[in-house]
Amino acid sequence: MTGNIFEVVRDITYIGVDDHAIDLFENQYKVPEGVSYNSYLIKGEKTAVVDTTDDQTGTEWLANLQKALDGRKPDYLIIEHLEPDHSSLISTFVEIYPDATLVMSATAARMLPNYFDPIPSDCKIMTVKEGDTLDLGGLTLHFYLAPMVHWPEVMMAYCPERKLLFSADAFGTFGALDSLTDDWAEEARRYYFNIVGKYGAQVQNALKKLSTLEIETICPLHGPMITENISHYISLYDTWSSYRPEKEGVFIAAASIHGNTLEAAEYLAERLRQLGAGDVFVADLTRYDLSAAVAEAFKYPMAVFCASSYDAGLFTPMHTFLHLLSIKGYCNREAAIIENGSWAPSAAKSMRAMLESMKGIEILPDTVTIRGAFKEADRPTIDALANTIISQLSKN
Repeated sequence: MTGNIFEVVRDITYIGVDDHAIDLFENQYKVPEGVSYNSYLIKGEKTAVVDTTDDQTGTEWLANLQKALDGRKPDYLIIEHLEPDHSSLISTFVEIYPDATLVMSATAARMLPNYFDPIPSDCKIMTVKEGDTLDLGGLTLHFYLAPMVHWPEVMMAYCPERKLLFSADAFGTFGALDSLTDDWAEEARRYYFNIVGKYGAQVQNALKKLSTLEIETICPLHGPMITENISHYISLYDTWSSYRPEKEGVFIAAASIHGNTLEAAEYLAERLRQLGAGDVFVADLTRYDLSAAVAEAFKYPMAVFCASSYDAGLFTPMHTFLHLLSIKGYCNREAAIIENGSWAPSAAKSMRAMLESMKGIEILPDTVTIRGAFKEADRPTIDALANTIISQLSKN
């Protein structure tokens, strides 16, 4: 664990911690570059801490907090989000600073005993609603509720004097701050679609509220602070949360037992590129991180799902992947199906049923069936599918 404090803007200091010990975020998403738990200290005439961190980082966070306070005591703890990676140290904070007031939404106050039990009888709690403000003396916080982005109690806080938005989990990314790359969008997209993706309508509601604000800095609870080109990042969030394709091209997912189905998928990709399909991305679901594959699938208007038959059904990696797409809100796309089965092909039926359960998925009528090895005789059928996909893309 590493924790470094630095000034985000005047009077607002970062006091979060990088976690490189973690291997799985939420015990399911690979984070080879770690994750940051972001927390902030606001210094007006009164002081306010914005969120705590995961309990595994408590020692580092408390050291950061005390160093940043520089002898002062916090007057408030702003609780944007009660998920344990941000709320685990609330009880520790109250023990050390019993005179501080906890500020949260009414929904958060109802949920607080789930994560802070018992709540001391003398604990000071202030609930705020949409549009309420907190005067810190020279700095103010304006509160905006953001239910289901991605929990029901979430709120954001805006400091007009610094044109700074504390955005909770919105605009977050995987990756520790000391492992940042220049490509914010890749890890932000993976984070968004796997953590928040189901709640596009709620994100759209939050973006409408934020559209009236002049924002120069965004401070999320994970990943880097955004300090420039704000409109670009908000535009990406608008695209993602409205489920619009991000770029032209085709996403191909392949779940192949012995490599034959993958060979067919790669041949299709080659033909599509030759025909000018734009970007064509092939994900070998037996090797490729499924959370990254989910994010890739949302990029494109068209997807091709290629899978082997297995136990009279569907090869496990594809079944898992389609389940993930479904629960993350995959919708409004066109899809094609390639199956493989040596004696009783069953994959297409299973994939079609799962895709038909998703909203607005238009499945191309011609299913391609391969029996065993990918052979020369299979190429014309794949060529025909490629032509159909190009024709569909040209209509969009």
